[in-house]
Amino acid sequence: MAQDSLPSSQPSFARWWRQVLFVPMLHSNWLTAEVKARLTAKVTSVERGHRGEVFLVIENHLPIQSAYSLNCRERAVELFSSYRVWDTEENTGVLVYVNICEQSLEIVADRGISAHVSPTVWRAMCDKAVAGIANRKVEESLTDLLDEIGQLLSQYYHLEHDPAGNELSDTVVFLK
Repeated sequence: MAQDSLPSSQPSFARWWRQVLFVPMLHSNWLTAEVKARLTAKVTSVERGHRGEVFLVIENHLPIQSAYSLNCRERAVELFSSYRVWDTEENTGVLVYVNICEQSLEIVADRGISAHVSPTVWRAMCDKAVAGIANRKVEESLTDLLDEIGQLLSQYYHLEHDPAGNELSDTVVFLK
């Protein structure tokens, strides 16, 4: 399912407190309806020309009830499963998970594309996007990241015409 095995996260009161004290309106005001629409359009455009699927989830904070024991990587894998990103014909689903509170970005790739792309490449892509986000270039960083993922998918799953169409929704999921 996911690109690499998950180490069990360490329980953390600090992580839990960050989620409890997080004030979304101070940190997620960049995600306007217009930005969400542009990111959705970007997902649609980067899926053209290949059989891969990209799914973008942006979350304000980890669920409070599980934040003590659940880190962002585990949350991303959980969402990969619950949104069925793994359920594509050729196992080419890629979930991009952004956690605003933790200032974290995770990529979970299905086994089809992970057979071609090493975890270090995914991690480097995440680190580059997180650096841009830290410099308050959130939309630009996510757009660049989506372009990079689209290029990787096109490199390994190129297709001139996709008769099967879109297997997953392109709409950005925002979890408040």
